[in-house]
Amino acid sequence: MFGRSSGHEQVVFCQDEASGLKAVIAIYSTALGPSLGGTRFYPYESEDEAVEDVLNLSKGMAYKNALAGLDHGGGKAVIIGDPKRDKSEALLRAYGRFVQSLGGRYVTACDVGTYVEDMDVVARECGYVTGRSPDSGGAGDSSVLTAYGVYQGMLASAEHLWGTPDLRGRRVGVAGVGKVGRHLVAHLLDDGAEVLVTDVDPAALERVRAAHPAVSVAADTDALIREPIDIYAPCALGGALDDDTVAVLTAKIVCGAANNQLAHPGVDKTLAERGVLYAPDYVVNSGGVIQVADELHGFDFARAKRKATGIRATASRVFALADEEGVPPAVAADRLAERRMADVGRLRGIYLGS
Repeated sequence: MFGRSSGHEQVVFCQDEASGLKAVIAIYSTALGPSLGGTRFYPYESEDEAVEDVLNLSKGMAYKNALAGLDHGGGKAVIIGDPKRDKSEALLRAYGRFVQSLGGRYVTACDVGTYVEDMDVVARECGYVTGRSPDSGGAGDSSVLTAYGVYQGMLASAEHLWGTPDLRGRRVGVAGVGKVGRHLVAHLLDDGAEVLVTDVDPAALERVRAAHPAVSVAADTDALIREPIDIYAPCALGGALDDDTVAVLTAKIVCGAANNQLAHPGVDKTLAERGVLYAPDYVVNSGGVIQVADELHGFDFARAKRKATGIRATASRVFALADEEGVPPAVAADRLAERRMADVGRLRGIYLGS
């Protein structure tokens, strides 16, 4: 499943039978600093599936943190189980002790299935935790700036494709209106966009409709992507862009919050061939990691938001390099991230003395 070919520095399997904890922590790179990435709590069908997910997610975090300009490498963790059934104080505290045992090589945060209150519990056993509540000295819900960053990425995409950073009158389809998607919907409506949403959770849809009666609802993601939309925003789990989806997609821009949106290598090329501008997921969804990284230095929301506003300029750099080098934006983003990891990471070889 992994080895020399994965490029990861370290993969740790964690188990505490008494609490039911089964977790995997993956550190892809510490070239830029301690690895930083969230903890996903998910009912994987197998350990192999969990390992594959954490390897992909941690690599994505390394590239995300690099392009976000952070002094952090990439890491991620997954806890195997149903968070609604299996989550407990004992399990979270056991997990915190495993994170602590890594001595700061990995700093954790929230992700799918984990929340601010969970990080407060983890932090009772661990000093390497972000995404805590304000009452515990943390930044709170990181989905706020994640959504804001995706919105900034949409503005950059609109400017690159249509010549103006304006979403007024554009129809945007948002698949997934949970943690991040619901905040994104608010930004889009404020900017004058028409919004179509879908979600597998009826309660999530009801919350969005109650807050924003103007939104329309599609039956499911398959129906949403076939609707006449200008922008498609995948904001649920990864793998949203596969061959079947791309073949029927009506949108001219894809810009969303989900991680690892490309189902396999080559999908980005297919999107480009169809004239669809793809805003690489780890470029535009980095607002959350910018927020939690700021927490490590004494959180200031205004400062973190200013940094997240820079996602628009970063996305524009990616699009410009893609045009200049004749490659899809995903390839251009990877090149920029790899360049920073190499250029800045090598400075750690300069001995500073004791």
